[in-house]
Amino acid sequence: MKILLTGGAGYIGSHTAIELMNAGYEIVICDDFSNSKPESIKRIKKISGKEFPFYEIDVADKPALEEVFEKENIGAVIHFAGYKAVGESVAKPVSYYRNNLDTTLTLLETMQKYGVKNLIFSSSATVYGAPDEVPIKETAVVGRCTNPYGWTKYMIERILESVCVSDKTFSAVLLRYFNPVGAHISGLIGEDPQGIPNNLMPYISQVAVGKLKEVGVFGNDYPTKDGTGVRDYIHVVDLAKGHVAAVKYIENNDGLEVFNLGTSVGYSVLDMIHAFEEANGIKIPYRITDRRPGDIAECFADASKAKEKLGWQAELGIVDMCRDTWRWQKNNPNGYSE
Repeated sequence: MKILLTGGAGYIGSHTAIELMNAGYEIVICDDFSNSKPESIKRIKKISGKEFPFYEIDVADKPALEEVFEKENIGAVIHFAGYKAVGESVAKPVSYYRNNLDTTLTLLETMQKYGVKNLIFSSSATVYGAPDEVPIKETAVVGRCTNPYGWTKYMIERILESVCVSDKTFSAVLLRYFNPVGAHISGLIGEDPQGIPNNLMPYISQVAVGKLKEVGVFGNDYPTKDGTGVRDYIHVVDLAKGHVAAVKYIENNDGLEVFNLGTSVGYSVLDMIHAFEEANGIKIPYRITDRRPGDIAECFADASKAKEKLGWQAELGIVDMCRDTWRWQKNNPNGYSE
């Protein structure tokens, strides 16, 4: 089966592309490089040793997307394309709603036209908002989002739910990611944030490489073991393998299904800083600052459903996450912009 990856040049998409090819699938990638770089495509090919079709298009551009479906025999789609910075979504809500919803609706209309019935959606634990309890199960209340980015994920989940109700032969898997970190073991691809990183691990690694002075720790008065926020950090390669498991699942199942992709372990901000120091022998200066509005104390997954139904579980630990992040950063101090 040939799989289309929208936004496949991005951080998670690029790692998933490699794992899909390792598993014997053919891939096609579409990306407009709004959150990625052309160099990523070259490096995916270098790591895999394989060629694949690539289209530089905006997925919301229906004629351009239809041309891809005309040329390629697409059997399933993994939908990564979308804006993804929480803070930016608060500052630019209209852009986020327009882009993330438009790309999805255009994709669904095109899939409908060409009879493609299998979709895996790149969702997020942000749909849970502040959970009533942790670890978080897929049955937890959703729709308590605290930012426009999270609301777009929630809205798209509802759209896909409606599609599956209207068409009993349509298959959709919603993968709710927790906190992806790390990089491919080759050091050739990894997270390349635009500007100041929004996420903890790339911020730590940019301090380590000397691009930033110190890590800002937002609050140390949460009701956690050391007062800093606790999150479920998952290695991006484990996450990518979760998509391969979802593809195998969707080939044999109709309807809508939801899976958390996490490790089921919560690490605090200080845990991550100290683990990075120990794994790589580098001192990471940090400074405690005020809490960020909207941040919650704890958020980590119950990923037992993915183990049971997908046969998937995270295998890489915090040391792997820290070592692989540093290998990518020190080999690519400016990301893909060398």
